[in-house]
Amino acid sequence: MKPTVEFEGQRLDPEAFYQRYQRAATALRAAGVGEGDVVAMMMRNGPALLEVMLATRWIGAQWCPINWHFKADEVQYILNDCGAKVFIADAGLLQGLLDGSTGLVLDGVQTLVALPEGDHRAEVAVGELAPVRAWAAFRDATQVPATGASAPRGAMFYTSGTTGKPKGIRRAPATLQQAARSLEILRYCLGFEPAMRALVSAPMYHSAPNSYSIGASQESAHLFIQTRFDAEDTLRMIAEHRITHAYLVPTMYVRMLRLPAEVRAKYDLSSMRFVASTGSPCPPDVKRAMIAWWGPVIYEAYGASELGYMTRLDSHEALQKPGSAGKPLPGTTIAILDEQGNPMPQGTAGLIYVNQPAYADFSYIGNDAARQKMERNGLKTLGDIGYIDEDGFLFIVDRSADLVISGGVNIYPAEIEAALQMMPGVVDCAVFGIPDAEFGEALACAVQPVAGVTLVADDVQLFLKHRLAAYKVPKTITFQADMPREDTGKIFKRKLREPYWAGVTRRI
Repeated sequence: MKPTVEFEGQRLDPEAFYQRYQRAATALRAAGVGEGDVVAMMMRNGPALLEVMLATRWIGAQWCPINWHFKADEVQYILNDCGAKVFIADAGLLQGLLDGSTGLVLDGVQTLVALPEGDHRAEVAVGELAPVRAWAAFRDATQVPATGASAPRGAMFYTSGTTGKPKGIRRAPATLQQAARSLEILRYCLGFEPAMRALVSAPMYHSAPNSYSIGASQESAHLFIQTRFDAEDTLRMIAEHRITHAYLVPTMYVRMLRLPAEVRAKYDLSSMRFVASTGSPCPPDVKRAMIAWWGPVIYEAYGASELGYMTRLDSHEALQKPGSAGKPLPGTTIAILDEQGNPMPQGTAGLIYVNQPAYADFSYIGNDAARQKMERNGLKTLGDIGYIDEDGFLFIVDRSADLVISGGVNIYPAEIEAALQMMPGVVDCAVFGIPDAEFGEALACAVQPVAGVTLVADDVQLFLKHRLAAYKVPKTITFQADMPREDTGKIFKRKLREPYWAGVTRRI
């Protein structure tokens, strides 16, 4: 894989970038990383991030991207759970994790720091750790490229669970047939092709943009990486560099559509051939507006870290079947079942079960029960609820679990509830998703205070901000003397959600 990588005006030609990640592969092997081992990484978008992933892939290890919004406790859990041999982090992020009384404990983990490109200091003082190797110095300690590529394993993503603790997805090595088929799926669902000029600005700790960058590298693409998404700058990049492919999510569409008409008209977007969108459903009106503006280059795919891609929807189909997630991919089985496993009639909603043989099987690290619970007769479900219409198109209408998807980011309320229940003055709480025009869903929280205690929203939010990533802090906080409860005493979240969703046709 020899992509051309462009980042903040710096261009790395294919051979130069290939040599960099090959040297990195040699360095990782020298650090004791072998086939099946884990390299954890907490890095912002940039060439070094892609180097780490490709080097890890080359030696048959797995890379574990960690959300750089996470606080020390959240990172500590993942490091312990995945058993990482090496932890590579941006220096500023690592410093923040080590500050304070709840800093990371890095016993058994060799820590390397990825510094801004061009900084080749051999050591960096970070917190109480000395020395900490700089990424460039670690990578370039040897000029010998790695030899003997191992069977690639891929990433180890963490997805939150209803228990509030993230679950690590460990995928088995793919067979040659699965590797070939999964590449075909990437080309079909994400539009990959030789000589593509691809743009990625979504954070690559997320599974979709992460796999997008790896897939584009497999095609030896000219890959433009941005640190963060900016609506007008995205248009500028497309026009200036004649971008042909991009990974974007509905929230990005909304922000670009909100630009003034005169700003949108400034940029020539005619080079675009394929825009891939995954992670969260795109509202039909947003999809129509983007197609009217950019032409029939907007594609949507339904997938999951555990199961891979399952459906695809092109622009023409989106206009004919607004709100659909598309048709099943060739070779993919999708069944709609009730709670007892019985098939539902056509057009009737039920649990979506899938068999996607193009991807190797997986396990949840240390959580076999969760893995077994999602499977029925060889089919697997993530708890999404939907139906298949008379033309074979899948529609996703709700989810049975508490998962909230905000701006394409998976958030499980149980984690937030567990943190908030530690706040003095809180008897109980419930976190749930409500409609949001920009992000699809936003977090809301209903809090039951101790009798006689007065709580305010600002204090609740501040309490959570010290313990969780900022995007997990609900923007809407309400207080209730009594919560609606089922006979078992469990909070009736549906009754809390319903007033917010009244008049909204979709439930996710």
